Parts: sequence; C-alpha cells; structure tokens
Amino acid sequence: MPAFAIPFPHIDPVLIELGPLAIRWYALAYIAGILLAWRYMRTAVMNDRFWGASQQRPTAGDIDDFVVWAALGIVLGGRLGYVLFYNPAYYAANPGEILAVWTGGMAFHGGFLGVVVAMVAYSYAKGLSLLTLMDLCGIAAPIGLFFGRLANFINTELWGRPTDVPWGVIFPNGGPLPRHPSQLYEAALEGILLFIILRVLMKRFKFMHHPGALAGCFAVGYGVFRSIAELYRVPDAHIGYLSGFLTMGILLSLPMIIAGAVLTVYALRKAPAK
Repeated sequence: MPAFAIPFPHIDPVLIELGPLAIRWYALAYIAGILLAWRYMRTAVMNDRFWGASQQRPTAGDIDDFVVWAALGIVLGGRLGYVLFYNPAYYAANPGEILAVWTGGMAFHGGFLGVVVAMVAYSYAKGLSLLTLMDLCGIAAPIGLFFGRLANFINTELWGRPTDVPWGVIFPNGGPLPRHPSQLYEAALEGILLFIILRVLMKRFKFMHHPGALAGCFAVGYGVFRSIAELYRVPDAHIGYLSGFLTMGILLSLPMIIAGAVLTVYALRKAPAK
C-alpha cells in the first residue's frame, strides 16, 4: 500500500436486504435529501424575517404539495439526463434499461432541468411567483446534493484522480493507487459551503426580497463548485475528456453559471418586492 493511503472503509451499499427487497444507501440519500429540503423550504416560507412586509410567497401547504412534483422532476429528469447526456448510444441500443434506475446512472443537470419543469408547471397551476419558488428550491437544493455525494462515496463511484495527498483513498474498484475522494469534495463544496453562502445571502443580505436572486446564486455557485471538483474527478470512462481538461460535467455547468449570473443581476437591479 502506498504511503499515506487510506483504505476504503468497505461500507455495504445495501443497508438492509429482505429477500428480493434491498434498501440501499443511495435511495435513502435521495429520500433524506428531499424530505429535509421540503422541511427547510417550509420553514423558510413561515419565517417573516426573510420576506418583505407584504411580499407574496407560497404557503406551507403549497410547499407540501410541491414536494411531490419536485421528487418526480428529480428522479425522471436525473435519469433522462444521464441517458441523453452521458450514454445515449447504449440506451438507444437498450431502451428497456432506460427506466432501470436501480442499476445506477443519474445526472444532476438532468435532475435540475426536471425540477425547473416541475416549478414552471406548478407555479402556473397554483398562480405562484415562479422566481420565488425557484429561490426556495435553490436554498434547499444543497441539502440533497450533500446526501447524494455521500451516497456516491459509499457506492465507490465517481472517484477522483490518483494523488499523493495524505487523505487519498484506495477505492476497491479504482486500482491500487490512492485517489482524491472527489465525492467528499463535492459534498463539502456543493452541499455544505453552498448551503452556508445561500443562507447568509438570504438572512443577512435579504436576497429573498429580490425574487430570482437566490436561484441565480445557486446556479452560479453549483456550476463553479462542480467545475472545481471536476478538476480532481475522473470523468466517465466511455466519455473521457472532451478537450484538454474539459469534461462533460464542466461543459454542462457553463450554461448554469452564465444563466445564473444573468438572473442574479436582473433580480438585484429590480426594486425589492413589497
């Protein structure tokens, strides 16, 4: 074993197995992320300190109903995003496996688009402000990202490049060399740090008074942090590097950064919501 290498702790991806039924950490991560994000959004809409005196906002009941729409957007969008962005040729030849989510294969950018579709449809159906709903989803999304990246680590997937840093991990399916635990980097950046940044912007700088500003900051923050993590992460073997250090993850993050920056500037230049 190379010096300073940390052996992978051999966490079983399956928490409980009862006959044909297997409860996996990956599924629990999605469930925990969705439920905690729902509770955080619910708490936010009920806290008057985050809102203008007469600013329109969803009710707690609206958030309760929306969580079902969001969950469908995450799962369906995440799966279809992986199929279309990362492995279209394989699934074109094996269409029966497109819905086999238990075999793995979810893409954040696809899940992001799925939730955007859910927000547009739900806000139209309920007569809510789309930008405000986007803000609420933006401040809660890092919770799900944190749990999702921890699940990636437990599944020994999406590991990083070989390294000699003291915290390098030898993954059981990653060869004999220690590698960057890029899943944990993403959990820290996209999950913990991004959550704190958005929380400060909401609580201290009153960004919720500018509908769309927090959603834009989330898009910029995720795109930047994901691109940083991609510099340490090994890209999917069947895709590799697109050009130089450019990976599919970075390429898909660039439109998020640009659109998020435009939305943030637009929102902040408008007068605060009353």
